[in-house]
Amino acid sequence: MGNPTFESVTPLIPAGPDLQSALDLYQRMGFSIEWHDGNGAGVKRGSVCFNLVRNDNREWASNASFSIAVSDLQSLHEEFRNLRADVGPLEPKPWGRLEFHVIVPPGVCFQFYEAESRL
Repeated sequence: MGNPTFESVTPLIPAGPDLQSALDLYQRMGFSIEWHDGNGAGVKRGSVCFNLVRNDNREWASNASFSIAVSDLQSLHEEFRNLRADVGPLEPKPWGRLEFHVIVPPGVCFQFYEAESRL
């Protein structure tokens, strides 16, 4: 038997009852639509992928959160500043990272932080 390795993860994210509105927002966030079938869609920006699922379960959405490492956090914060979402301030956290959050309708929270240099 081989030794399988994990290569990536593509989380299922609740998009709310209106998938098209969610897709519009994710496109404003710089994601491209990889596929779309009416009840779900795959989106991608860089090497980060999500599968959006049309779902109006607010409890699922408000308990979903994802932490995403990015390069040039300051520029991303500026890019997201005017989204129709709850965009938090860019702030240092007690655990030593500079971060900001975005809570999108229907309640999913994304935490963005500066990726560490891999030098």
